[in-house]
Amino acid sequence: MNDTPGFRPLYRQVYDILVRKIAEGVWKPGEMLPSEQAIAREMGVSHGTVRKVLDALTAENLLLRRQGKGTFVAEHDQARALFRFFHIARPGGERLVPESIKVKIKARPSRAIESERLGLRAKDAVFEITRLRLIDGKPAIRETIILPQRLFPRLDRIGDLPNTLYSLYQSQFGITVAAAREELRAAAATKEDESSLGLKVGKPILVIGRVALSLTGQPVEWRESRVRTDHMVYAVTLQ
Repeated sequence: MNDTPGFRPLYRQVYDILVRKIAEGVWKPGEMLPSEQAIAREMGVSHGTVRKVLDALTAENLLLRRQGKGTFVAEHDQARALFRFFHIARPGGERLVPESIKVKIKARPSRAIESERLGLRAKDAVFEITRLRLIDGKPAIRETIILPQRLFPRLDRIGDLPNTLYSLYQSQFGITVAAAREELRAAAATKEDESSLGLKVGKPILVIGRVALSLTGQPVEWRESRVRTDHMVYAVTLQ
């Protein structure tokens, strides 16, 4: 594909070309990009346009600027991914670090809601990951994670899965989670919640549904998290 901008707005063309290069692995996670001047020469655009695009990609956490060293493709290391996408906190906003236990993975056909969320055909092959997450050593979150098998081949053969899965997606499968759409709703605890979280049936529980999106906007993960709210809140900072 031609990397010279065409007829769309110039900024958007350069932005899309750079995102595509990252998505296709031309520049890999942790790798330094060419200089702004070199990118501008290659694309035939101004240095200012390239800088504006790089600033935007940095603000979106796709790139990382290191003073005196250059601009690098951001890596989903454990801490970075956790604190970007994990929003459970104590009242007042103190961030919490979960621990994952009882992790299970199985292959099966997709269900209707999963196919809808992930843009799959009916009964496409998926992996289902279930796990219990602890906060301060106590059960706090019950998660079910659905992944298309065609995007994550042989995931069930990897062995122990990391606490933060997005680093695994990037390092092992070349898939960078760039954004997520979340829907929150209140629900009543079920018998399974009582068994795993110690929350009595009928007590309030927070349910978070998330579709994780790749750099190109492709849905790559559907996740449902069932969260105790007696000592925790969902906290975000709006800017």
